[in-house]
Amino acid sequence: MKGEAEFDADETTIIDGEGAVLGRLASTLASRSLDGEQFVVVNSEKIVVSGDKRDVIEKYRAKVNEHGSDRGPKHPKRPDGIAKRAVRGMLPYKRQRGKDAFSRVRFYVGVPHEYEGEEFEEPDSTVEDIGQGGYVTLGEISEKIGGNVTW
Repeated sequence: MKGEAEFDADETTIIDGEGAVLGRLASTLASRSLDGEQFVVVNSEKIVVSGDKRDVIEKYRAKVNEHGSDRGPKHPKRPDGIAKRAVRGMLPYKRQRGKDAFSRVRFYVGVPHEYEGEEFEEPDSTVEDIGQGGYVTLGEISEKIGGNVTW
């Protein structure tokens, strides 16, 4: 992407987002990126949000339609943007320390060519840890709130 510095491949942890629980993944990434670690999360459209499907989608739809102004706040509709926004909410992103930590986390829809064949780290918490509450993927949320489906 334009303006992004390259990550050092030896120091970057690549995480497969398939089945990862959004809040738990975001809190782990936020705390570890504050410690200086770099992360790339692939398959962000397969990250899950726990809760009743209709309630979760309605919550995100309300965020996107909030305020009705052209000026903002702007809420992302793509799965990678939604996940990155969750991490940002757990960082002191208005301070330099938080900005630096936020720049060390990247999300991708699917698996980019440069990360194909790499070894992925499994997330700490997955769908199996949710229980009976139900879940919905970020890809489904994105489709329902009007995101441009390109994956």
